[in-house]
Amino acid sequence: PLGIKKISHTTIMRGWRMEIWLDTANLNHIKTAVDWGVISGVTTNPTLVAREGFSMPFKEAVKTICGLVKGPVSAEVVSLDVDGMVKEARELADLALNVVVKIPITKEGLIAIHNLASTGVKTNCTLIFSPNQALLAAVAGATYVSPFVGRIDDVGNRGMEVVRDIAQIFKIHKIKAKQIAASMRHPMHIIAAAKAGADVITLPFHVIELMIKHPLTDIGITRFIDDWKKAKISFG
Repeated sequence: PLGIKKISHTTIMRGWRMEIWLDTANLNHIKTAVDWGVISGVTTNPTLVAREGFSMPFKEAVKTICGLVKGPVSAEVVSLDVDGMVKEARELADLALNVVVKIPITKEGLIAIHNLASTGVKTNCTLIFSPNQALLAAVAGATYVSPFVGRIDDVGNRGMEVVRDIAQIFKIHKIKAKQIAASMRHPMHIIAAAKAGADVITLPFHVIELMIKHPLTDIGITRFIDDWKKAKISFG
């Protein structure tokens, strides 16, 4: 329409501090969420790829996902030794410019993160369950740190307190690493993580669907349609 300036999704996301990523390897879910305009990245791993029953190799699946999303795609190494992690990380990083390599928070993982940071490979330190682990990962050179909120809750601790502590520590000390609140189980997790100061929230597709839904919205739409039918006038 005349007089309406089209604003790109990228422009909108730049002005918004927190990002929403999709935690999946399901290509249809990724395409749908991209069409909705609500995600700016994807996190995945070999387990999620295996769950989708892909016939293609893991690296090929990652490259396909990178073609669907303009933002970061976080893909995980499978080796546990330093040399293996570094080798796999470089292979993943060579797939596309938007790859961020997932590496677990272990002694070997820290060495790998530090080595990769020196060569410009972006990393996401995963399986974090404490602010101490997040701090070490950030100091080692991780681009992102991923506390697993739901799993922390599962063992009787408070996952959001970990997110809040990490956000506070990073802010006080001007740490450049960004925090990804992971293992999101339900919509209230999303609100809590946003309020706690997470830079990124990664969540399953069904949680995004739950975020959209509200019974009062359904009731309102039904009422509007019923009233429109009663009015018996044309839209034009």
